[in-house]
Amino acid sequence: MNIAMGTAILFGTLAVLMCLRVPISFSLGISALFTAIYLDIPFLNLFQKMGTGITSFTFMCVPFFIIMAQIMTDGGISDRLTKFCNVLVGRMRGGTAIVNCVVSMFFGGISGSSIADVSSIGAFLIPSMVKEGYDADYSVAVTCTSSVEGIIIPPSQNMIYYIVAASSGLSISTMFMCGYLPGFILTMALCVCSYVIAVRKKYPISEKRPWKENIQIVKEAILGLVTILIVAVGITAGIFTATEAGAIAAVYALIITVFIYKTIDFKKFVGCLIKSLKSLSTIMAIIATSNAFSYVLSYLKVPARVATALTNVSDNPTVVLLMMVLLMVILGCFMDMGILIILLTPIFYPVATSIGYNPYHFGLIMVLTLGLGLLTPPVGTSLWAGCAIANIPIEKSLKGFLPFYFTYLTVLAFIIFFPEISLCLPRVLGYI
Repeated sequence: MNIAMGTAILFGTLAVLMCLRVPISFSLGISALFTAIYLDIPFLNLFQKMGTGITSFTFMCVPFFIIMAQIMTDGGISDRLTKFCNVLVGRMRGGTAIVNCVVSMFFGGISGSSIADVSSIGAFLIPSMVKEGYDADYSVAVTCTSSVEGIIIPPSQNMIYYIVAASSGLSISTMFMCGYLPGFILTMALCVCSYVIAVRKKYPISEKRPWKENIQIVKEAILGLVTILIVAVGITAGIFTATEAGAIAAVYALIITVFIYKTIDFKKFVGCLIKSLKSLSTIMAIIATSNAFSYVLSYLKVPARVATALTNVSDNPTVVLLMMVLLMVILGCFMDMGILIILLTPIFYPVATSIGYNPYHFGLIMVLTLGLGLLTPPVGTSLWAGCAIANIPIEKSLKGFLPFYFTYLTVLAFIIFFPEISLCLPRVLGYI
């Protein structure tokens, strides 16, 4: 009776607070606190768990990646990346749409955030596409769907959430490496989808630029792309840990934006730090309170009960995984992605590992599955942002999303059924 009532208090309090729009960090902490009072769990245990969450070595890379992303964003790197991608693929049919997909892949290696991608790149690419003759729903669909590349291309904030929430000593560097190949495959799949639609609807080809201008664009963009290489090559080759790569990349980003691009002055730099501090404080609060919430979940044996319930339906690992994926897709329509990773990882992670799935493979499946929620109403934050920029209602944009939803789900299915897509790179390099 105590266990059942404790579980009801934990999730009931959380649901009520979220409906009242209480910030998620407070909702997690208060629901854990109320349940602890009912179960006579010492408060000291909760506070110790909260402290452990934000003082872990894994979490140390987060501030550096946030600062790096903010400096590169405010330093105008997104403009240079867009021009660079236009040089690479802009002369194809529907070139601007393909540029949108490719630049999101590069920008994902800077921001690690879908909403940041839509807000920055979409702010000028969506109006530009509409002006060139692309349909508004297509422009929004391309921008929003390609923005999800950033959630699996390092440095991904959502991958860090998964690693921290799993609390199993997983390596953030290994998790990052699992995202590179799937991120590239998703990008190419979306490019193909964009091209096929562009050919069918006879969308325009981008204007040709002089060679001198193209060379100048490439020179400027390469300096910014080195930031991504520091993270990608440094971690993959084992030169840096994720924390060291984040720190070096942040310093490098500051140097090129201040002394070479000259787009960041002292006032802007202070502004970058303030924006970074706001983001970091929010993330720290969520991670701290989520650790307390996870501790109470474990105390109530919720993960074990969920595992038993799922395996009672079927003892086939694939069926159990697909049931979890379906549940994540449904919940993703109604709750924010980051919150769901924090809530579901302590429950689903033990289930996935107990039926034989690699924890890194499952992490990628979880992040990519929940990423679909960014594109689906009613919550879909990236969907809302894209429609707001294009100034069209969500219901008008959904028809344009259908082929991109199908492409996204196809890539997700390949990643689920072919684990080596995500595991081959870290396996070859000896990380797993």
